[in-house]
Amino acid sequence: MKVLEEFFVAFSDLAWGMPLLVLLMGGGVYFMLYSGFLPFRYMRHTINVLRGKYDDPNDPGEINHFQALSAELAATVGMGNISGVAVAIAIGGPGVLFWMWVSAFVGMATKFFTCTLAVMYRGRDSKGQLEGGPMYVVETGLGKKWKPLAVLFAVAGMFGTLPIFQANQLTQVIREVVLVPSGFATTDLFYTNLIIGIVLVIVTSLVIFGGIKRIGQVAGKMVPGMVVLYMLAVLYIMAVNYAAIPDAFLLILTDAFTADSVLGGAVGAIIIAGARRAAFSNEAGIGTAAMMHGAVKTDEPIREGLVAMLGPFIDTIIVCSLTAFAIIVTGTWQTSEASGVTMTATAFNNAMPGFGSYVLMVCVLIFAFTSLFSYSYYGTKCFSYLFGAKYKHYYNYFYVVTIVFGATATITAVIALIDGMFALMAIPTMISALLLSPKVMAAARDYFTRMKEFKKLESQKVEKVESMGV
Repeated sequence: MKVLEEFFVAFSDLAWGMPLLVLLMGGGVYFMLYSGFLPFRYMRHTINVLRGKYDDPNDPGEINHFQALSAELAATVGMGNISGVAVAIAIGGPGVLFWMWVSAFVGMATKFFTCTLAVMYRGRDSKGQLEGGPMYVVETGLGKKWKPLAVLFAVAGMFGTLPIFQANQLTQVIREVVLVPSGFATTDLFYTNLIIGIVLVIVTSLVIFGGIKRIGQVAGKMVPGMVVLYMLAVLYIMAVNYAAIPDAFLLILTDAFTADSVLGGAVGAIIIAGARRAAFSNEAGIGTAAMMHGAVKTDEPIREGLVAMLGPFIDTIIVCSLTAFAIIVTGTWQTSEASGVTMTATAFNNAMPGFGSYVLMVCVLIFAFTSLFSYSYYGTKCFSYLFGAKYKHYYNYFYVVTIVFGATATITAVIALIDGMFALMAIPTMISALLLSPKVMAAARDYFTRMKEFKKLESQKVEKVESMGV
């Protein structure tokens, strides 16, 4: 196991070199400037789309805009926001949060382009079902000669979307918060983890074998409550430690450019750490969200691009920041030797002695399970692309079995494997988005011109009705 862990870590470090950082961060900056900050200028319209104002049940696709965003957030707003942030602070110090913010900001523009393309260049699987995602964008948008890139994404996607990180951290919090204090854990932690893993397999199977519609329904109900509950808990922690908030902000900003807290001045290392954890959390530029948004019921790609850009804001700017502030204002990042979810649990317990870890456990259960449910959809789409739609259900069996591996493996091995696969997924996603970005801007200009004409006609109708009434 130790050799395997070292291999995964070496693979991840190699994949997340400077070239990938330039591709993700530089590509996001390019999208932001090239679009003229377009996604941010139509926020009101985006909210109307999300509310269902433009929904048409006869449009092609499987789920509505709200369900697509909820299902995406069910995957992204997960353990990466709770334990992933703790891992990032343990590695890079408080300043890593600033670079997560930067990554999320440019990631909003990246999501707009990649998810617009996911609808614009949808393909058909072997059963004729309409599908979206970077592999179809590459093949349909760039042409057959680019298919090796599509295959690279699909292969990496089958492994990058495995539930091993969620299973690992969910097992850890159940074991340390519930079982160990209650005396139910066995002396051999492997068997305790194995039992928890088997239970997770059973619960997850009940949902994921129902398909995307069931996943969308479950996510739509759980995600809003999940975010609100976690937000209230952290706001309480910040209220209790309100005097430490100004210093926390100052520490984040100064440490981002000095890296003195942990890395001893290695600013480049802290930027990479922030980009890695932001990508793991909000998945901007990775391509997973594009697969979910590609299933939306719409014939207007720009609408889904606008909805998708809300993901990094909610996921990283809001939820990840909540976790980071809970850890920083309580001083846990300095006093605790733990990492991952245990560090976050310690922060909650410091602020809410006796019951804080239980509050976190409730949040973790919701976060982890919604991620477990949604990630299976991504993997089946990749498997279907490679081997045919009639075989895609076999992937779910492989998927649920790996939950046991995640529950019993080390967090270092799990994070390294997922990070490395995410890096490989980002290459086809970003290359195709950069090459096809003029197509997105042409579609955006056409769409907003039509929307202006529509509003003008609506206004004229209202004026006519009012004049007739007079």
